[in-house]
Amino acid sequence: MSDPVVDKIQNHPKYKELRAKRGGFGWFLAVLMLVVYYGYIALIAFNKPFLAQPIGAGVTTVGIPLGMGVIIFTIVITGIYVNRANSEYDALTKEILEDATK
Repeated sequence: MSDPVVDKIQNHPKYKELRAKRGGFGWFLAVLMLVVYYGYIALIAFNKPFLAQPIGAGVTTVGIPLGMGVIIFTIVITGIYVNRANSEYDALTKEILEDATK
C-alpha cells in the first residue's frame, strides 16, 4: 500500500538533490562541531597547564574564553544551518510539493 504522491516525491530529481544537499551539509556541520567539542575536551584532558594560564592579572584562565567559544561556535553553526534551510531547502521543498501535487 504505497501512496502515489509519496512515490512521486521520492522519485522526483529535486527531492534527491534536496536529500543530498541537506544530508551532506548536515554531516559536515556535525563533524565540524564534534572536532571543536572534542578538541576542547582533549585540551582539558591532555593540556591542563595551557588552559589554566591566567589571562592578565585577573583570575580568568584561558579555558574560560575557549569554553565560551565552543558555545558561541555551536550557536553560529546552528544559525548557518537555519539560514540555509530557510533559504535553499525550503524553496526546494516547495517546488517538490508543487510538482508532486499537480
